[in-house]
Amino acid sequence: MPDLAAALQAVLPPGAVLGGGEDGPLWPSEDLPGAVPARQAEFARGRSAARAAMRRLGVPAAAVPMRADRSPDWPAGLTGSISHCAGACFALLARRSDYAGLGLDIEPAKPLDPDLWPVILRPEEVDGLSGPDALAVFVAKEAAYKAQYALTGVLFDFHVLSVQLLPDRFTATFQRAVGPFAGGTALQGRLIRTPRHIAAICAITAS
Repeated sequence: MPDLAAALQAVLPPGAVLGGGEDGPLWPSEDLPGAVPARQAEFARGRSAARAAMRRLGVPAAAVPMRADRSPDWPAGLTGSISHCAGACFALLARRSDYAGLGLDIEPAKPLDPDLWPVILRPEEVDGLSGPDALAVFVAKEAAYKAQYALTGVLFDFHVLSVQLLPDRFTATFQRAVGPFAGGTALQGRLIRTPRHIAAICAITAS
């Protein structure tokens, strides 16, 4: 994981910080009723990463309960994103005065299952696309979705965003209006590729 941590640190948005998760107990109010032990441990690592990020940001570590929609309930004045997968767990955090929304997604560097392509990819995204880049589109859409959700609270499917890739960047464009985002609005993000993982960061600056 150190190679991924260094790669993420190198492209963090100004003013944002990264925290890594460790095994440990959940804090009061961070309940996950009915979850199996593996899910409890995964959830606890994510909350540990969030508190590590808080300390890096210079604010007191605090509990991060889960809202009814399953998104993190960040302490007042903060916004962030948590992502975990096999071998990686990180939280991205910033002050709301700097960013209206942040999105982080991390996935193992395995080609996206072709059976999922029609669900995730729009027709214009498929043309000439390779397996690794199909995964990159998926990760980019997840990061952009998480960033916008902090503003809109709107659930939508993968086809609402159309992604264009560059080697280390992406643009995610809304294909219809969602909350304050008009159709055609583009979100910019960074792609991070390591031998074991692919990750994406999307940041929406505060207006």
